[in-house]
Amino acid sequence: MSTVIRRTVPALAVGAVVMLMATGCFAGENASSTSDGASAGSWSTDTLSIDFATYNPLSLVVKDQGLIEKALGDDVDVEWTQSAGSNKANELLRAGALDVGSTAGSAALLARANGSPIKVIDVYSQPEWSAIVVGPDSDITSVADLKGKKVAATSGTDPYFFLLQALETEGLSVKDVDVQNLQHADGRAALDGGSVDAWAGLDPIMAAAEVESGDKLIYRNVDFNSYGFLNATEEFLTDHEDVAQVVVDAYEEAREWALANPDETAALLADVAGIDPKVATTVIGERSNLDVSGIPGDAQLAVLKKIAPVLVDSDAVTGGQSAVDQALDTIIEPTFAEKAAG
Repeated sequence: MSTVIRRTVPALAVGAVVMLMATGCFAGENASSTSDGASAGSWSTDTLSIDFATYNPLSLVVKDQGLIEKALGDDVDVEWTQSAGSNKANELLRAGALDVGSTAGSAALLARANGSPIKVIDVYSQPEWSAIVVGPDSDITSVADLKGKKVAATSGTDPYFFLLQALETEGLSVKDVDVQNLQHADGRAALDGGSVDAWAGLDPIMAAAEVESGDKLIYRNVDFNSYGFLNATEEFLTDHEDVAQVVVDAYEEAREWALANPDETAALLADVAGIDPKVATTVIGERSNLDVSGIPGDAQLAVLKKIAPVLVDSDAVTGGQSAVDQALDTIIEPTFAEKAAG
């Protein structure tokens, strides 16, 4: 049958088909790539705005190795922006200045509940990156001792929600302390300068404070830390699905490399964060836990559901419980990570 068809199709029609194949115009071809990573056709956008952050080690690997640039080729301009904290990444995502940004799970839930149109498309870590920190000569030894004290914390980030949960263990609330809303690095500086009594810290800044300043972690609880989320705006996922898949594929490639090369990953973190290599080794080896599935799902939702009441009680969500419930129902978009894993 195929021989008959070839003999009866006019030459002009055959020529047109050949031209379509040569220009990559068949459906789905714009999202494909050649074996060496170069684009086999046009992408759905000519720019990608994405962040990197010292609290997201995989982002450092992706950026350093140019994994996204290799896959997209010269047709897409990749714009990198450093996020100083989850709150800053959320601000940029909501403003449309980022297509893809790194946050803690709690921060992503807060943003989604307050109307930011983001979805989590990959999980980059399951870290123990938050703790309650005091100075080396402090007489504060427990969470109960924080009552009436000044505590630095970055509102809208995992350390802030870590602080709220920690206070709850002693029957305290955020109203029982004087929270100083400072960005993470400024929180450390305030603690070292004596203008606050404690700090809800974040790695790698926190690990550096232990080594360089002798600061002490008086309260740790891995269960109060949420996962590291890679988030994208809904508009980006709808309009540029092909490029979103490239991003998640790059993250999974970076995870494989980072797990096989922990020393090199720590050295990269030390360089970008400007910290001692020994500190970076502690962060990567003991507190980051990159060896988790990148597919967001039930495990992450279980943690977020524990954090949800804290969000509601803290009046951080305008719409209250109903807004948080809706966010929990809509925040996960696992298809990109599932494809990358497959």
